[in-house]
Amino acid sequence: MAASLSMVAWPLTVVSLLVASAAIMNGGGGGGGAQAQPIVPAVISFGDSTIDVGNNNYLPGAVFKADYAPYGQDFVRHEATGRFSDGKIVTDITAETLGFQSYAPPYLSPQVSGKNLLIGANFASAASSYYDDTAAMYDAITLTQQLKYYKEYQSKLAAVAGHAKARAILADALYVVSTGTGDFLQNYYHNASLSRRYNVDQYCDLLVGIFSGFADELYRLGARRIGVTSMPPLGCLPASIRLYGEGRDACVPRLNRDAETFNEKLNATVKALRRRHADLKLAIFDIYTPLRELAQDPAAYGFANARGTCCRTGTAKTRVYLCNPTTAGACRNASSYVFFDAVHPSEAANVFMAESMIEAGIELVT
Repeated sequence: MAASLSMVAWPLTVVSLLVASAAIMNGGGGGGGAQAQPIVPAVISFGDSTIDVGNNNYLPGAVFKADYAPYGQDFVRHEATGRFSDGKIVTDITAETLGFQSYAPPYLSPQVSGKNLLIGANFASAASSYYDDTAAMYDAITLTQQLKYYKEYQSKLAAVAGHAKARAILADALYVVSTGTGDFLQNYYHNASLSRRYNVDQYCDLLVGIFSGFADELYRLGARRIGVTSMPPLGCLPASIRLYGEGRDACVPRLNRDAETFNEKLNATVKALRRRHADLKLAIFDIYTPLRELAQDPAAYGFANARGTCCRTGTAKTRVYLCNPTTAGACRNASSYVFFDAVHPSEAANVFMAESMIEAGIELVT
């Protein structure tokens, strides 16, 4: 596995060198061996459990949390932070590659103050979605509320940095939007009233329409570099295979087609947004392709298991998705598994996906 990880990681190193070189060319490098500054001043994240770094830890009623072992077993200090993985998530890896020495904290944490505000903020909340009704079902922070928190953050940042510097930080920051899986898995697929009201095509139109409005509002508030993740291969998630696979140990084609429908519409929406805002850099971070490749042929990339989960998941309701807090135990080597729990990738798989994200994001940060 180590050799395979090296093969995955080397393009990240190349990108890191390119980013560092760009930072130096832009005056970020200092003399006397000083480290180059990050290529962007801040990373600001919105979305769901794919990039939640602990906001749900501060929500007493939140259904989805990752504040218990074995989550975080391969992270700093081997502690659960609220990240839904054994270790780093894709935004952690992206931030490191961009030159950051630390990660933007969860917005609801006490750490969001003073100088910590300068490197960005993370508003993501597990079970949040494009459709606010989905988030509300699980007491997550809706995307609408995340945007309200962002406006609050803008004021806090101005108080710390001054209005002029705050505007510059917000204009040059990298904005990441990663959500939508829950709109299908936690809502549409088992909500008869919703699926009667919208067919898949109409539902995807609804979701990408919400993203379009969200991106327009971010632009109005000063954002100029936005990356949005594609829908993952919904049918290849272990929870999906278990719930909708009809006993077959294979990706569920119908669910993958739904993800592809969404991604086609997202692509068209991103093109329309670029036409509408000439000075907006907007890119799609494709996580569908790399995750599907891992799920369908894990051995080709050095993984041993793409159907099972490293941790033991539950059997009822929402626990079918997450590590079971009442059942101790996890695999010995999480890096050999594509999925840590039934919907979230392992750190090793996140490294693989981050490569795709960073390559797409180069146009955003240079």
